[in-house]
Formats: sequence, structure tokens, C-alpha cells
Amino acid sequence: MTLDKKPVAKAKSTTLKKAPAKSKVATHPVVAKVKSAVVVPKVVRPVVENKVEMNSSTFISTVGRRKRSIARIRLFANGGGKVTVNKVDLVKYFPTFYHQNTILQPLKLTSLENKVDISVKVAGGGTEGQVGAIRLGIARALLIYNSELRPSLRTAGFLTRDSRIKERKKPGLKKARRAPQFSKR
Repeated sequence: MTLDKKPVAKAKSTTLKKAPAKSKVATHPVVAKVKSAVVVPKVVRPVVENKVEMNSSTFISTVGRRKRSIARIRLFANGGGKVTVNKVDLVKYFPTFYHQNTILQPLKLTSLENKVDISVKVAGGGTEGQVGAIRLGIARALLIYNSELRPSLRTAGFLTRDSRIKERKKPGLKKARRAPQFSKR
């Protein structure tokens, strides 16, 4: 009596193993409900001080975005209220009072206008997008500087990113929604 021995192929380390087939038990609705009822322990974060200790050479760096604009903000704590945008004074870069006022709103709300210096690098988009991006970045920097400012910044709406962007153009239309002029004859 002879035994037929089949050669055993050695598995290579580079080959992928097939995933095990799903069992009928795992797809059963009762079992699925039981699995989802597992309680995950809550992660406890360490308590962080409300205010960041800073010296004259350190700064807080944040980013603000609006439409196509991206603003990189640096907040220097020990300052005199100087705001520069792309290495130019705020008044020269944004000559209209409306834009200057919009950018400085978070500082005025928190009474930190003359206590911090801000340096901004902004690129992309138009004037309104850049102003919105700078305002969001400044509000985020103030939040890192002092976390007790969160309720006032949140209620004023300065911490909410405005996610509206330009709607895409649709085929057969001139713009996103603008249809060609209708001609009866």
C-alpha cells in the first residue's frame, strides 16, 4: 500500500492572505446591535492652562481660510497693536475702513487691540475672501492665546469657518445657474 503524498508549497512572505469569509452570525441584526452597544471608555485630557506664557520672540501661528484665500497668522503677545499684511501695513493693504474694521473685530471684541502684534501672509482669492480668512485666523490665534475667550468669540461667529465656495458651472448654462437668453423666434 503506497501513500500518495502531495508536495506542500511554502507560502512566500510577500503573498497576501485572503480575508476570512464573513460568517452568518456577524451579519445577524441582533448580533450587530449587541456589538454596537459596547461602551468605549472616554479619554481624559490633561488640564491646560487658560493663558499661554509668551516672551517677545515667540508667537502663535494659525491658519484661516475663506473661499480661495488662505491666511497664515502670527500673533506676538507683547506688542503694541501693529498689524501687517504681506509685509505692508494693514491700512495700505486694505484701504477701505470696512475691511480694516472686519479684520480687527476679534481684537476689538476681546479688548486686545493694543496688546498684541499680528503678522499676516495671505494669498489667493479676492479682497472679501482674504478679509474673511484673516479674521478667522486671528480669532483662532486669540483662542490659543487665551482659551477663556472662546464663549465671546463663538457667539460673535468668529470661530466658524465660512465654507461657501463658488458653485461650479453646469453644461448648457453660461455660469453655475445663468441660462442662455431665451428667444421665442
